[in-house]
Amino acid sequence: MPRTLFKHATLALACASLLGLSLASHADVPETNLRLAHVVNSDDTYHIAATRFQELLSEKSDGAISVEIFPNASLGDERTLLEGMQIGTVDMGVITNGPVANFVDEFSVFELPFLFPTQEAAYEVLDGEIGQEILDKLEGVNLKGLAFAERGFRNITNSRNAINAPDDLDGLRLRVIENEVYVDTFRTLGANAVPMAWTEALTALQQGTIDGQENPINAIYAFNLAETQNYLTMTRHIYAPALFVISLPKWNAMPEEVQTLLLDAAREASTYAREQNAEMEAEQLAALEAAGMEINDSPDIEAFQTAVAPVYEKYGQQFGDYLPRIQEALQ
Repeated sequence: MPRTLFKHATLALACASLLGLSLASHADVPETNLRLAHVVNSDDTYHIAATRFQELLSEKSDGAISVEIFPNASLGDERTLLEGMQIGTVDMGVITNGPVANFVDEFSVFELPFLFPTQEAAYEVLDGEIGQEILDKLEGVNLKGLAFAERGFRNITNSRNAINAPDDLDGLRLRVIENEVYVDTFRTLGANAVPMAWTEALTALQQGTIDGQENPINAIYAFNLAETQNYLTMTRHIYAPALFVISLPKWNAMPEEVQTLLLDAAREASTYAREQNAEMEAEQLAALEAAGMEINDSPDIEAFQTAVAPVYEKYGQQFGDYLPRIQEALQ
């Protein structure tokens, strides 16, 4: 055989061998079906993260791993989803950090007001050693944390009056996440903080039984809150992570190669959702303003920071060394 033909033949065999190995590796991934739930609609960042996770797993497994997404709290509110994961009746979900903190206290450290100055600072902590240590604690309550996705910096909306300083919150009936740090933060600021599930909050806002709520811009936009809320104040008071969480019994029943694919896909989908969130915020703010919301993008942040000092005094010791370690990492 001429030397050139021999080289081509050898290259073809090598490519065929590599292709065979690749196909074999995908063939080794058992067929796996997952039901992933979240409580928001298809315009929200959670659904963007879930859809990207679904796409990545299909690509990475050549279709062996499929993910069915259940949005709009169709399988229950976030506490119900987490409890379902604990006993194995729900596979997994994209869940807000606040409700997760009701199962593992240490997650509440991320909810301390005005802790993170920027998204980038939050990512450094969440994606680093501290974030992984706290994610791992979920295994103690029969859950498995895969990655930190994003809810985002939270801001206040209401139907009663413009807000520029803590005094403007006096007596405001404000829905907050069912988490003690949130409740104490807003009661310290003078609001009548009302903890409730998001599905209940939407009805309460429409009926006027509460005046306002606090959420990131993506949620305010996705749920058309301009229909019931006249004022938006960019307090950016809490950076709220979200989590890809899976049932630990479900996780433990999976072979290692499937676990690796899930972990990689959750991390990639989280990064993608963060990027999409950042790109969409300016457009969403413009749409909210066009819909009639009065937006204060420069409230008296120093006054808010000073006012929440008692929250740090109350909870600072609760999280062991995590708060000082986070503060040191942010310096």
